[in-house]
Amino acid sequence: MTIADFAKKRKNIFWSTKNYSGLSNDAVVESILNYGDMDDVKELISILGIKEIAQIFKEQANKPRANYRPEIKNYFTLYFQKYA
Repeated sequence: MTIADFAKKRKNIFWSTKNYSGLSNDAVVESILNYGDMDDVKELISILGIKEIAQIFKEQANKPRANYRPEIKNYFTLYFQKYA
């Protein structure tokens, strides 16, 4: 499964676009971590790999203006420290 197919199956999360193949890995990771459930996260990990997702998350979360809610940032910081 490609990242575009993955996003297309989750139209409720990616409602603002019809161009699923135009979504970057960064945009998909941010949206799934913020708004998806753990099944979405697990499927994303199976597509991209936990190390790549952890790297994308780390880069995004360390920006001065991150789009992650504080509880999401805290949870996934701990999650990736343990599992990635």
